[in-house]
Amino acid sequence: MYEIQIRQAETSDAQALRDLYAMPGAQGGTLQLPYPTLAMWQKRLSERAGHGLVAIVDGLLVGDLGLWLEPNPRRRHVGGIGMGVRDDWTGRGVGSALLGAAVDLADNWLNLQRLELTVYSDNAAAIALYRKFGFEQEGCSPAYAFRQGLFVDALHMGRVRLP
Repeated sequence: MYEIQIRQAETSDAQALRDLYAMPGAQGGTLQLPYPTLAMWQKRLSERAGHGLVAIVDGLLVGDLGLWLEPNPRRRHVGGIGMGVRDDWTGRGVGSALLGAAVDLADNWLNLQRLELTVYSDNAAAIALYRKFGFEQEGCSPAYAFRQGLFVDALHMGRVRLP
């Protein structure tokens, strides 16, 4: 058995994040482009706003989640989420561990009332994960992004925690 540890992302994670998002599944499930460079990830981590969480198993970075806070004063109660999991670690609890940590951070430490995210409509596993944590579909954007030569739709999902 293995233990999934969640911690804050560090600049030293750049190589592992580059490798994660270079994988076909992780890349196809996000807005990442092919051929990410190490320099891009180093810059992204040094400038990352919000809270970056990573999942580690036996020293291997297996998942990443970003939780950013809305800068507009009228939306300071809102956080956005984006995440990815290594292709060889999908379906093994990594997404649940990351999302659980993010929801705890949002609810119990940041006092956020609303979390929102966007997910491709053909990503059934991710949609099921988000629903498990109380996210509901709020809308759909046809032809949201161009992926592997085709336009794909995306769902907008939100989770509201009432006071």
